[in-house]
Amino acid sequence: MARAVVFPGQGTQAPGMAAPWRDHPAWAVVERAEKALGEPLADLIVDAPPERLARTREAQLAVLLTSLVAWEAAHDVVDAPVAFAGHSLGQVTALIAAGAIPLEDGVRFAARRAELTQAAADRHPGRMAALLGATPEQAAEACQAAPDECWVANDNAPGQVVIAGTPAGVEAGVARAKQLGVRRATPLNVGGAFHTPLMRDASDELARELRDVELRDTTVPVVSNDDACAYTDGAGWRARLAAHVSVPVRWREVQLTLASLHAEQLVEVGHGSMLAALAKRTVPDLAVVNIAAPTDLDASHDSRTRSEED
Repeated sequence: MARAVVFPGQGTQAPGMAAPWRDHPAWAVVERAEKALGEPLADLIVDAPPERLARTREAQLAVLLTSLVAWEAAHDVVDAPVAFAGHSLGQVTALIAAGAIPLEDGVRFAARRAELTQAAADRHPGRMAALLGATPEQAAEACQAAPDECWVANDNAPGQVVIAGTPAGVEAGVARAKQLGVRRATPLNVGGAFHTPLMRDASDELARELRDVELRDTTVPVVSNDDACAYTDGAGWRARLAAHVSVPVRWREVQLTLASLHAEQLVEVGHGSMLAALAKRTVPDLAVVNIAAPTDLDASHDSRTRSEED
């Protein structure tokens, strides 16, 4: 069975998210990350309280590290994936897993990315809201209620589009969405208007940071959040990663691209099952497997064995 590997982004963090991996050999990834950043990280993914995980830097590092530990354990089970992808922050995880960025460089970059996006959010305060039941066209029209203050930030799946912008802009966008018949708007508990022009300061800074990051060509493509195209070139990711924080995440289209690459199964690696839920809406013909704990490795192996026998 042809498999594509996907990694979650911020919002999937939870206390104790990596605790099941604590005694697994894959935990060595955490030790490498601690050495790369020069700070302790184990407590962040084992026993950090919710209020600590609500901070942008801590949340993103927790999600990244948990996914990387799970992938270290899973990559032998997930044999020869046809592609990688990751939602928002998960795109950095995908590039590390694909071999485009060395682990240590990737962890340092993710930490800096979180710091710069939070700094941009502090300078340009913003909000995000999920429009449940909305089409991309409805979301785009809703944003026209405040065209310079509200934008589509995530097109996640049919019926799940996220808008973001200034507090006033999002308020206007939500009000217009309700006029258009969108049944519900849910505020997201995040620290800024990510994936909008309010993050352009961070994009500019990241472009400078990426000059010193080693980026390699890959044998397996990584599908970009920006244009939903699959890439194997390393150098092109400098521009993509810099722009990434200020342009929309086109996750619905990313999933369709993975299906077009002949993936028959999506393997969500990391804590939670957010991407599995989105896949059921977007690519229901693809089977989905979650690897969030060591016990999931056997289930994934059994799934592969059955598919090979069939």
